[in-house]
Amino acid sequence: MAQAPSAAVFYFTAITPAGQTIHGTVSATSQNEAIAWIRDQGNLPVRAEAGGGHDRWRARFLALMAHLPLRGRDLRRTDVTYLTRELSVMLAAGQDLDRAMRFLVETAPNRRVRTVMDSVRAALRDGRSLHAALLHHPGSFPPLYAGLVRAAEAGGSLPATLDHLAGMMERERGLVATIQSAMIYPAMLMLAAIGSVVLLLTQVLPQFVPLFAENNATLPRSTRMLIAMGDWLEHDGAVLLAGALCMVLLARFLLKRRGPRLWADRMWLRLPVMGTLAREITAAHFTRTLGTLLMNGVPLLAALAIAHDVIGNRAVRQAVGRATDTARNGGVLSLTLAESGLFPARTVHLLRLGEDTAQLGPLALRAATIHEEQVRLRLQRLVALLVPLITILMGAMIAGIVSSLLLAMLGLNDLAQQ
Repeated sequence: MAQAPSAAVFYFTAITPAGQTIHGTVSATSQNEAIAWIRDQGNLPVRAEAGGGHDRWRARFLALMAHLPLRGRDLRRTDVTYLTRELSVMLAAGQDLDRAMRFLVETAPNRRVRTVMDSVRAALRDGRSLHAALLHHPGSFPPLYAGLVRAAEAGGSLPATLDHLAGMMERERGLVATIQSAMIYPAMLMLAAIGSVVLLLTQVLPQFVPLFAENNATLPRSTRMLIAMGDWLEHDGAVLLAGALCMVLLARFLLKRRGPRLWADRMWLRLPVMGTLAREITAAHFTRTLGTLLMNGVPLLAALAIAHDVIGNRAVRQAVGRATDTARNGGVLSLTLAESGLFPARTVHLLRLGEDTAQLGPLALRAATIHEEQVRLRLQRLVALLVPLITILMGAMIAGIVSSLLLAMLGLNDLAQQ
């Protein structure tokens, strides 16, 4: 008489209908039975492996971590760009989607990428479409990404769409890298300037205070002010830092509210120098997103809805929302954007030309290219202006401190000669 197979403990990872990753254990006689049990619970199985008792504690720990509000499980932007480029190349070369996804899982650069791609592949093998599988990871694949993939699957142009999407993400990453690289040197120079002044006031200048006190010297007003400022920084510097931290936290709290955030975003765009740069960056992001969506077969209203969601500035988002309503009612999109006063004139002109010639997608991409180049040029000019300006200010502050100290020393010299 054949002996019935004994039950074993299977450690599993699955995705709930809400898109959350869960971990746990189940007692089953085989892996297929464990997977069937996971599906009966309404979850999407990612893996089920036989294990011992130690996996129970591991499952409980991972289940606890899965409910913590951490973003560490989401893929970085660079990872998504790399995966998109690799997938587009393999699909264009004739590979089927399952084999391409298996290759991405096997060659994943880290465990986080491997886990996400393994989950997407499991959803595909379970009969779901690619865009539906990506929606289980909204932190890694935003609505723009999933919307483009959905349009590509409907039109049968997935390899070309992924290639365009990878190109768009690479250009966005290049623009962000340009902004970050341009701001690093002025920021470091500013920190060096502040550090030098603080060091002079709290460490160098106090060394001369006993000398002045012993000689009962009458110090110049500027020297007395610097000594008082140094004493305040030395004794109450922690209060200053705490106050600055409280101001930052208060600003973050206020900016989470709709009214203050909308006002701040609108004022940011109207600043003389930084506002112009911010408008160019926002226009480049909006036109690049809109043009890419339209060129890949997404309808105008759907493309505007996605572009609305990916814009961070609330004032611009409000203007795009009004433009979407105008387009829905058969009006002219570019006129509504022009009335907001938040977009550069070049953006409005090219979008109006695109509407008149039925080439809104290509001209939106052309506008994005022009705006990105304008951002690079304005950043170069801004850095060329900031670096000497910060250097001059730092030199002036240090010169002021040293000159005040020299005036006090000259006063001591006069006393010695009397």
